[in-house]
Amino acid sequence: MFSKVRDTSPHIQKMLIAGYRGMSPQQKFRRVSELTLAVQQLALARIRKQYGLCSEREEHLRLASLRLDRETMIQVFQWDPRKEGY
Repeated sequence: MFSKVRDTSPHIQKMLIAGYRGMSPQQKFRRVSELTLAVQQLALARIRKQYGLCSEREEHLRLASLRLDRETMIQVFQWDPRKEGY
């Protein structure tokens, strides 16, 4: 996984891997949760910039449509990303 990282020196890469190996499962889970939240916030910022002012529900639907397939969006939320715009 880390062998594909090309913008980090091998020494720092080894330190990074050692740091992750030294983390408890709870620390790793917290790190993943924080990164997931950061990615969601960036996606919401893009949605707000692209679609302007829209309801909180629409923001959440657009965010969900980034992860869920079209059929699921229609079946579960009765919301078609193709009709509403991606």
